[in-house]
Amino acid sequence: MPSVYIETSIISHATVRPSSDPVVQVLQTQARLWWDTQRGDFDLYTSQTVLDEAALGDASAADDRLRLLQDLDLVPVNDEVRRIAGELLAPQKAAVDALHVAAAAVSGVDYLLTQNCRHIANAHVMPRVYAMLEELGVSRPLICTPAEFLEDSEDDEESNT
Repeated sequence: MPSVYIETSIISHATVRPSSDPVVQVLQTQARLWWDTQRGDFDLYTSQTVLDEAALGDASAADDRLRLLQDLDLVPVNDEVRRIAGELLAPQKAAVDALHVAAAAVSGVDYLLTQNCRHIANAHVMPRVYAMLEELGVSRPLICTPAEFLEDSEDDEESNT
């Protein structure tokens, strides 16, 4: 079964109260729909970094986020992950995001699922990240958003009708 590293933005969007911002509403809907319909198709992983981020903020909201994460296996965030994250940083503005990418890469997961399109799932960032991971000799998880999986499942449903 393919494996997926769940990054914090997925859990945050899947559990937060509906936003009044239509753009954020779409992200929330996609995260919830992926979680409800797609997660069973994958071995799910996360890291202590995600657990730490999910535990921040309002206690009730943190409980909701941590509840979704409780059965996921943890990938290590060790010295090798921190070293690779350091190599990925240029500039030093996305340290935690680099840890997510490095943890997924070192662990050899197939996909890194995120809705962080500023520092992770970004067309300007991804080519550099992929090149750096290849240069460092670690796997390159496919960085993607829930929408990319959901569009595929919608196409499958349409072809079955």
